[in-house]
Amino acid sequence: MRIDKYLWCVRYYKTRNIATEACKKGHVRIGGEIAKASKEVFPQDKIQVRKGAITYEIEVLDIPTSRVGAKLVGLYCIDHTPEEAFEQEELRQLAQEYYRKKGEGRPTKKDRRDLDDFFSSEEDEEWGSEQ
Repeated sequence: MRIDKYLWCVRYYKTRNIATEACKKGHVRIGGEIAKASKEVFPQDKIQVRKGAITYEIEVLDIPTSRVGAKLVGLYCIDHTPEEAFEQEELRQLAQEYYRKKGEGRPTKKDRRDLDDFFSSEEDEEWGSEQ
């Protein structure tokens, strides 16, 4: 089975197209070598997938015939990703939140839209009560 299809089948990527793009960008490695999307995957292969700041380390157990449910993923692969990777990502997110706390500084685009929705709903209520 192709590596892009395998990663999609075991739910590491939401679509097969996203998995193919990750292979093209060099985010997927098989046995330490960068893998093209068409590279074949076999049981006992070691795959490294870089998503965001985390590099997942996967061992292939079996090849699924099609996309599997989330509960069945464990039958087809084992995730050997170290816990430190997840802890570092959590610390990075906390550091980013510390940099700019919600409600401080200039509003973001989402904040602006929320404010516009809030004030437009108040104006609608005022106009409705006067008529």
